[in-house]
Formats: sequence, structure tokens, C-alpha cells
Amino acid sequence: MKHRIGFNRLERRTGHRKALKRNMVISLFRYERVITTKAKALEVRRLAEKLVTRAKVDSVQNRRIAARRIHDEAVLAKLFKEIGPRYVTRPGGYTRILKLKRRHGDAAEMVILELVDRTIRERTKREKKGEAAEAPKDEKPAVANAGA
Repeated sequence: MKHRIGFNRLERRTGHRKALKRNMVISLFRYERVITTKAKALEVRRLAEKLVTRAKVDSVQNRRIAARRIHDEAVLAKLFKEIGPRYVTRPGGYTRILKLKRRHGDAAEMVILELVDRTIRERTKREKKGEAAEAPKDEKPAVANAGA
């Protein structure tokens, strides 16, 4: 039994583990979804939930506490301006874990860690270029030798 074990060490030393969690939380808030292993997702979820709870109230103290973990100013601003206000009425449970297939190399359990009620991003540049390429097809094609 796993009594009195506070957290999963993820087989890493302290500095590496802290950096891993910090980077994954930043990626989660930036993209609102990350694909990772189940063990990492469960650890990152703990930190992410606490930060979202702090972000629900935009105060100097809460920003300072969150800034200890999030070193990217753009992501910190997004957390307090977009993500926090989105969950003001929600009492908890800001993330969800969706199972995927096992990883081919080592059969690790893979999951998607995402924010609940996440906003769907705008179309990517490739999709926009594809739309621009499709637009002229709807029009009548120009005749090459109309005068001949």
C-alpha cells in the first residue's frame, strides 16, 4: 500500500521534476491541452488546479504566487485575464484527463490533459491558405483563348 506518499517523484531529481511540472503547466495554459503520460498528467493536474483557483480572483498577491510557478508573462496574463474568469462560478475540477492508446515504444499509458470548457482555437494558417485556394474554384474558370 502507498501510505504516506505525498506525490509521485516521476523518477527524477527535484530540480528536473520541478522544471518538468512548470513547463507542462505553462504548455497546458498556453494551448489548453497537452498529450502526456498518465503519471505526469496526474501530477501536473494538481498544480494546474491550484493555479486556476488562484486566477479566479485577480489580485496582486495571487499574481505573485502564480508567478513563482509560471515564468512566461504572456501565459500568466492569459491565466488571469481569460482562464480564471471563465471558471469563476465553477467550484473545482477545471481539467479533465482523456485516455489514449499506449505508447508504442514503452507501452506507457498516454492521456490528453485539457482544460474543461476550453475555447477552440481559430483555424490554423494552413487551413486559411486552403480556404483561399478553394475560393477561386467556385468562380467560373477564365477561358484562355476567348478571342481566337
